Amino acid sequence: MKKILSIGICALFTTFLFAQENPVTSKKKQTINLSNRANDHFLVQLGYTKWSGKPDSINTSGLSKSINGYFMFDFPFKTNPKLSMAFGPGISTDGILFSKTNVGIKDITPTMYFTNLADTNHFKKTKLATAYLEAPVEFRFSADPLKGKGIKAAIGVKVGTLINAHTRNSKFESSSNTLINNYVMKEASKIFFNKNRLSAMARIGYGHFSLYGTYQLTPLFKSQAAPQVKPFSVGLTLSGL
Repeated sequence: MKKILSIGICALFTTFLFAQENPVTSKKKQTINLSNRANDHFLVQLGYTKWSGKPDSINTSGLSKSINGYFMFDFPFKTNPKLSMAFGPGISTDGILFSKTNVGIKDITPTMYFTNLADTNHFKKTKLATAYLEAPVEFRFSADPLKGKGIKAAIGVKVGTLINAHTRNSKFESSSNTLINNYVMKEASKIFFNKNRLSAMARIGYGHFSLYGTYQLTPLFKSQAAPQVKPFSVGLTLSGL
């Protein structure tokens, strides 16, 4: 994931360099009316999420998802309207899936355990879900700032605070995978989690659609409370207005 972000950032800076006007040939700069500029206020993201640094003993499975939504305020540079800074509030959610595993989110222990229950009664599916209130800050490039079309790219960081952490367990089975009880059990606790997080991000695309990547720079769990994993995600961004 770090390599993907590095490549994206290099490509983005290359795009910025080619987007600059030649000071020799452009003696007079044209005044551009930005009153009707497409600002990409709304960002909606759907991505695939994994944990960097996850030990093999933790049995994740399935398609873990990340769903994010942001409202951004965009401020173009006066010297170059193709470049801008944007920031604003939003919500980011991750759902990591496990198979035949007890995620001890409410255990009264110093450490949060991920226990493999394949040889005994277990829930078939378990999801560990987290939700953060976030404030992204982006450095943006738009090839056509007036219409909002053409190539777009952005790099930045997100600062977030944890607002919810819970597990959702479904389909209680025996060790032979026979259904015992088809019900759902939810447990919520934030005790093992770091309350704040910092993430790096990058986007590149065309028009209203772009590919994005994020990497959490701070560990998901408190030191000594659980493995020091760092979530990352890649996916699709829809932007508009």
